Amino acid sequence: MSTLTIFTPASTPVTTPAPHVPSERRIPAVLGSDLEVPVRGGRLVPYANLDYAASAPCLEPVSAAVTAALPAYSSVHRGAGYASQLTTARYEQARHTVRAFAGARPDDSVIFTRNTTDATNLLARSLPEGTTTVVFDTEHHASLLPWGTAVRLGIPAFPGEAVRAADEALAGIDGPKLLVVTAASNVTGELWPIAALAHIAHRHGARILVDAAQLVPHRRLNLTALDLDYVVFSGHKLYAPFGTGALIGRSDWLAEAEPYLKGGGAVKAVNDDETEWHEDPEARHEAGTPNVLGAVALAAACDALTATGWTVLLREEERLLNRLRAGITAVPGVHELSLWGPDHPRVGIVSFVVEGFTAREVAEVLSGDYGIGVRDGKFCAHPFVRHLLGTTDGGCDDVTASAVRASIGIGTTEEHVDRLITALQDLVSRG
Repeated sequence: MSTLTIFTPASTPVTTPAPHVPSERRIPAVLGSDLEVPVRGGRLVPYANLDYAASAPCLEPVSAAVTAALPAYSSVHRGAGYASQLTTARYEQARHTVRAFAGARPDDSVIFTRNTTDATNLLARSLPEGTTTVVFDTEHHASLLPWGTAVRLGIPAFPGEAVRAADEALAGIDGPKLLVVTAASNVTGELWPIAALAHIAHRHGARILVDAAQLVPHRRLNLTALDLDYVVFSGHKLYAPFGTGALIGRSDWLAEAEPYLKGGGAVKAVNDDETEWHEDPEARHEAGTPNVLGAVALAAACDALTATGWTVLLREEERLLNRLRAGITAVPGVHELSLWGPDHPRVGIVSFVVEGFTAREVAEVLSGDYGIGVRDGKFCAHPFVRHLLGTTDGGCDDVTASAVRASIGIGTTEEHVDRLITALQDLVSRG
């Protein structure tokens, strides 16, 4: 096996195994593919996991990478011992891997966080004074809520209207401004015109933050090619459920901001009368002992998807997604939710309602009778779901204004999809 030698800050050469790229591009397996769950009557059936948009299962290569790192696990950036040097090398190599996976610019910062919400709040805390944020009501709450001064835009009827609305809003704002938008909706899976929105933002001297949490498990991301300023995503959506996410983007705002967390690692010196913070945004905003294993896991997932190849992954996803959507459409009384119509490009997410049943009733029947896992509710996007359902009120506990979401990914099979369709047919026939 080839190796990669990394020189740590203490100038100690540490050799870590380089990722193995298989000659044949085989889609990696997920842990839990053989899980059996109880259904009514006490039987055990193979679990049909159709809840990837909430949290994706762990890829086998990710589990292997974490297992390999555990025996030498130690502190990072602090110790002179070999285990500490090796762990530091692995952690910093993970940062380089994630940077490459996102297609970031060489001088962009990669800051490890807990998840997308944490990453977005970090940027919100780092905005220059007087920054106005422009955000659509279609956003996940993680993108909708963290901002001090925000202009909320209504829900656009088509992609061009989103671009026009952003253009008009940004034109009317003086001072620093930030446009916030999702790359792929966590409710409908629909892809947003992020390249066009980035162009509009920059034309008005604004920056753009893209929530890529639902995009990166399904599509290649290239921050540089799309001319994005910041992106955020989570490991738990990306087959690396070890509690790590990332904020990736331009360093200047982050370098000037107060540290997101204040403590060891973020400081250069603590004196009697002042504290000198790191100028490097990555150190400045990663105080304390970081989630090293989470970073290793996230990098391993990035490596595994890159090695497999997006063409292979996309072809399999579209085959299953088309099967799922066609099957749902054929069931009387089942209605798929969509913002921009059935033909708009999307990732492997389908949300729907079933006439005569609440979303919670549907989800409970699918789980209890068929061993199928889906999500029900408003998916942390209350304004958007209420818009799609034509309701004006309702929070987390309102089951009457909610939907069911089925989402697919690596590990989804035709049998899982067909089982869901059959279950919906059975459920409708009972009603």
